[in-house]
Amino acid sequence: MVAVVAGRGWPYFDPDYDNISYNTDSPRVVIDNSTCEDTTIIKLDSVNKPGIRLEVVQVLSDLGLSVSKAYISSDGGWFMDAFYVTDQFGDKLKDEGIIEYIEQSLETWSEAHYIGPARHPVVTIGVQSVSEHTAIELTATDRAGLLSEIFAVLTNLKCNVVAAEVWTHNLRVACVVYVTDESTGRPIQGADKLDAIKEQLRPVLKADADARIGKTDSSIGLTHTERRLHQMMYADRDYETSNELSTSVSLSGKGKSVVTIRNCVERGYSVVNVQCKAGPKLLFDTVCTLTDMQYAIFHGTVYTEGSDAFQEYYIRHLDGCTLESDAERQRVIKCLEAAIERRVSQGLQLELCTKDRVGLLSDVTRVFRENGLSVTRAEVSTRGDMAVNVFFVTDVHGNLPDMKVVEKLRQEIGQSMLQVKDAPQCASSSSTNYSSSKFSLGDFFKCHSERLLYNLGLSKSCS
Repeated sequence: MVAVVAGRGWPYFDPDYDNISYNTDSPRVVIDNSTCEDTTIIKLDSVNKPGIRLEVVQVLSDLGLSVSKAYISSDGGWFMDAFYVTDQFGDKLKDEGIIEYIEQSLETWSEAHYIGPARHPVVTIGVQSVSEHTAIELTATDRAGLLSEIFAVLTNLKCNVVAAEVWTHNLRVACVVYVTDESTGRPIQGADKLDAIKEQLRPVLKADADARIGKTDSSIGLTHTERRLHQMMYADRDYETSNELSTSVSLSGKGKSVVTIRNCVERGYSVVNVQCKAGPKLLFDTVCTLTDMQYAIFHGTVYTEGSDAFQEYYIRHLDGCTLESDAERQRVIKCLEAAIERRVSQGLQLELCTKDRVGLLSDVTRVFRENGLSVTRAEVSTRGDMAVNVFFVTDVHGNLPDMKVVEKLRQEIGQSMLQVKDAPQCASSSSTNYSSSKFSLGDFFKCHSERLLYNLGLSKSCS
């Protein structure tokens, strides 16, 4: 077992832990709302299975829960974890639907379906059909206007974008777009149209001009979107930096992560320590990265102090070996730093909420491009007949955009539809009172949370 010594974040190893036996393989989940005044504790114990911890963290991440503290242990073929969580508003879990969903999800695990990163560090276009939509995966060199051109191609091909997630890091971009056929509202059918999508997107990605392009191929299987984005950027080797990348502009608020690795010889583990700015999905990002790099986490301690986060993991290779070479340790350090940095949203946050229509994203991102703005990150979703989209934008130099340009955007797109979150105070925007808008950011995030519950079948759709 693992216990935390008072006043420190170091785990204590019970020497008799490996001899503990259990009479049942059924996972046990306890939702504790009484021990802590302002935090819900989720306790889990179960037979250890490959990838099971990532599955647990993924459930918590998808529900928008913030993990302020966690204790991890999985020696002896059994794992016992405890997560101290709050909801998106910093409160304990009170919604019975959420609590029930957590209990049901974590008590009905199946063997984790592991999908490793692609073998080729090249730009790929993978198109795959699933029950309700077709998923398109793209990785390429990032440039101004790229997202606009991608959405324009899809619109011209009569594809309706129902959801998308876009990440950029170290001048690379990874994008997963979910589309349906405009005429049927169903997944794209027919090899000819799928081939047409590939052929028309390839020149947009400028594959023939990128020295790392070898071929395009379809990805196999379907996995969690954010996990897939991590895999795609890892395969694209975005963790490798150059002099050009190191001199790129860093926006204020981007805290540098510090990752160190040492070997604990007496216990036969490699110990990974992470110190960085706290984030709601930080635990998912680090656990996902280690899992997909084929390391097993045996013990761990995670906690936050103010805006800072501290993580310590005791890991081994899946074959039981530790990280022996300095080159391997440096590679893991770079990959963890990259995984953390991918989540950092650079730029000004713009939120678009309006009635969905075919070509909406093409039109909106075209306006961004025409006004000299680049999208550094995007989250696109639909709720019923409404489009609920979030964009992070910078100017062409990677700086925060001029608020006069932003106000021009809002006038062109629609001031009631396009809103600014946390607008900087400057003279160019002093004449605009964003907080007086009828649009409520609190309502926006409330609906975002309710939309997740609706998709899980736990509540009615919010209007």
